[in-house]
Amino acid sequence: MTNDRRIFLKQAATLAGAFSVNSLFNQAHAADFQKASQKVKHLTNEQVAQDEEYWAEIQRSFTVNSNIINLNNGGVSPSPLVVQQAVERYNQLANEGPSYFMWRILDQGREPLREKLAGLAGTSPEEIAVNRNATESLNTIILGLELKSGDEVVGTKQDYPHMIQAYKQRAMREGIVYKQISFEFPIEDDEQIVKAYEEAITPKTKLVHITHMINWVGQIMPVQKIADMAHAKGVEVIVDGAHSFGLMDYKIPDLHCDYFGTSLHKFLSAPIGSGMMWVKKEKISKIWPLPSSGEPHSTDIRKFEELGTRSFPIEQGIGEAINFHEGIGSKRKEDRIRYLKNYWASRVQQIPKVKLHTSLNDKYSCAICGVSIDGMTPGELDTELFNKYKIHTVGIVWENISCVRITPHVYTSLNDLDKLVKAIGEIASKNKG
Repeated sequence: MTNDRRIFLKQAATLAGAFSVNSLFNQAHAADFQKASQKVKHLTNEQVAQDEEYWAEIQRSFTVNSNIINLNNGGVSPSPLVVQQAVERYNQLANEGPSYFMWRILDQGREPLREKLAGLAGTSPEEIAVNRNATESLNTIILGLELKSGDEVVGTKQDYPHMIQAYKQRAMREGIVYKQISFEFPIEDDEQIVKAYEEAITPKTKLVHITHMINWVGQIMPVQKIADMAHAKGVEVIVDGAHSFGLMDYKIPDLHCDYFGTSLHKFLSAPIGSGMMWVKKEKISKIWPLPSSGEPHSTDIRKFEELGTRSFPIEQGIGEAINFHEGIGSKRKEDRIRYLKNYWASRVQQIPKVKLHTSLNDKYSCAICGVSIDGMTPGELDTELFNKYKIHTVGIVWENISCVRITPHVYTSLNDLDKLVKAIGEIASKNKG
């Protein structure tokens, strides 16, 4: 076989990658996942969420360290092995001749990826841009919108810091008015939340910023209702979907928003450092790109991807993460992770001195739940959980929120959560607060 022929075959295999019947997921998991699904097809969604034999098949796909129990998946989630292998495969290829294989081969894989993401998001591929994380996506929109001195933006004190800082930067540089409302979570009343946004809107309001799932405590916000209210007043809506996308069973158009950004390395379990931005087609032209573009007012979503040299292997690994996600199913995945959250949280809320900071109502929470113990700071509880029990969580102290955030994922076992419940009980019983 000639060298040219070998190169051609390698190119063909690479371009097909995650988007073909020869994907790593199909080779490693498709048959086993399908077999496991057949065994539970007679069960209700609730019963499947609690079927440990089925989920053991999913858990075997991950390579998590057995020496610690990772319950901070709200920060970043591990990728299943097939996603790791995809990134390694593309990285090895790129390093055989970076300039050639990156720009002439791997760069051509972005369009199939765009279509794959659009299918997951329920949108047109022409509205999807691939980037590194929710911060990059949302900052591109926030800093790219045509806002002038005196224009108002409504957000909350419980939004993500990088988004808050972007609005404050615009307020400092250009004189926009950034208004923050504040909530005492948990809240189990849509109208209370919608009313708070509505009361903050004035004739000068141009934009409402909504965090779909509050990253600190997991509160699910009634995005569609807020968006409909805002649109009725002529106000645009941007949604931070960093913690909801790849976790909850929805499509972006369901939210009725104008702009959306998310990280893919959270619940979708895509490679670390991958994200996605969605802009309604008719609004693309008015958003200035963050990295410069030769045609900043283009209607082409690709103007937001002019990032220079980037990690092509990471981008292409996203495709295998989507395959893995779809092999489980969005609804089944959401139900399982919510079940895991309720499994531990419903038990610890019965322990004296323990307080939950998240609703256990399915409508208002899914994966993330905040917990605290009277007399302990979040940092002290976080440290105790890890030092004594090797349970990794994260302490949260932000505005009016003070708790430890705990977030399981599909690879989390009930045995891990039993250890968590036992640990919280022991810590609470010996604490004199």
